[in-house]
Amino acid sequence: MRILIVSDSHGLDSELSKLRDRHRDEVELFIHCGDSELAYDDKELNGYVKVRGNCDYDSRFPNEVLEDVGGFKLFATHGHLYSVKSSLMKLSYRAKELNAAIACFGHSHELGAELIDNILFINPGSIRLPRGRKEKTYVILDIVGNKLLLHVYDIQGGEIEALRKEFTF
Repeated sequence: MRILIVSDSHGLDSELSKLRDRHRDEVELFIHCGDSELAYDDKELNGYVKVRGNCDYDSRFPNEVLEDVGGFKLFATHGHLYSVKSSLMKLSYRAKELNAAIACFGHSHELGAELIDNILFINPGSIRLPRGRKEKTYVILDIVGNKLLLHVYDIQGGEIEALRKEFTF
């Protein structure tokens, strides 16, 4: 199974459609981790599982979602309700409550992936206002059996191969 994870697009709209169109034939699930600043039913978000960020004012966005993906539970939230800018502890507790193996979030605009206590935490960065790097990033996660392969993409330049990571469960 292949999953595209994006966050913090902050008003960008056509870029979300371009991502969906670019990866339509290879990705089975599209996730937006909040701060789209678009309406819940905006056509640019069609096909995305989406959550509410601190800059999303449409109350139809859920604060979190839980998806079954390739034999794993994936938990997605924006992160502001779990204080992710200071620690992953609260997010970790919630992921454990949900029995999730993958926790996707945004909010900090900082790209990162880390395996802690058998939970893979993924922040895809931001396609609008990245922090800590110049590339405007999103992530594609491949699930093959008990292996998770993380690919990082720059919205302008394709995959950043040096950032590819593999995790085994």
